Parts: sequence; structure tokens; C-alpha cells
Amino acid sequence: MADQYNTNEEKILKDRHAKEIDLINRDPKQINEDVVKVDFEDVIAEPDGTHSLDGVWKASYTTFTVSKYWCYRVLSAVFGIPVALLWGFCFACISFCHIWAVMPCIKSYLIETQCLSRIYSLCIHTFCDPFFEALGKVFSSVRVALRKEV
Repeated sequence: MADQYNTNEEKILKDRHAKEIDLINRDPKQINEDVVKVDFEDVIAEPDGTHSLDGVWKASYTTFTVSKYWCYRVLSAVFGIPVALLWGFCFACISFCHIWAVMPCIKSYLIETQCLSRIYSLCIHTFCDPFFEALGKVFSSVRVALRKEV
């Protein structure tokens, strides 16, 4: 039983750092579904009555599609790794600040407000509770009658 637990723990630790990348579905969470999915028909459209020559339309479609494809490939080949390095550094800094600065500040704030809330609660129970209890006893003998006269 202990060996099985150690094996599962080793698998979890190994999987956390050695995650395989899906080369087919490169947007599994579909974060770019509506944003950058741009096709020829999304950018260039000719309304009825205003059509170019069929050959020009086909050549425009091919030119747009191929140039977009290769321009993206060249840009990602040249700038992909440096930009990934910058974003990795940026998110590492954000994570570092969140873990080592933001959360301790929030925790400290919650501890201080808990102390203040106890003092506030003590004051309310000490001063306001007796006052409102006395008011309740004073007005407990008041009777209200509602009549509707026609």
C-alpha cells in the first residue's frame, strides 16, 4: 500500500513538470476562439451588384490565405521564443508578487480586521444591547389599533 502511494506521488510530481504538449489542438481551452480566428470572408466581402472578376477574387483569396499563413509562421519562428520568454518572466514575476507580497498583506489585513471586529462587537454588546433592550421594554406596552373609516 505504501509502495503504491509512493508510486502515485512520484507520478504526480513527474507529470506536473513533464506535461506533454498537444500538437494537434493547440488551443484546448479555446481562449482565442472569437478573437484572432480571421478568415478571408471575415475581412473582405463583395456585396451583390459589386463583384470583381472571378480570377481576381480567387487570386485574392489565395494571396490573403497564404500570406497570412506564412507571415504568422515567420513571425512566430522569429519572435515566438523571445516573446514566450518575456511572458514566462512576466507571469513568474506576477506569481512571485502574489505569493510573497499580496497574499501575506491580505492575510495580515484579515488578522487585523478580525481583532478590530472583536473590539467593535464588544462595544456594541456592551453599550447598544442594553440601550435597545430598555427601549424595547419601554415600548412593549404600546398598543396600536388600526381602523379604517369609510
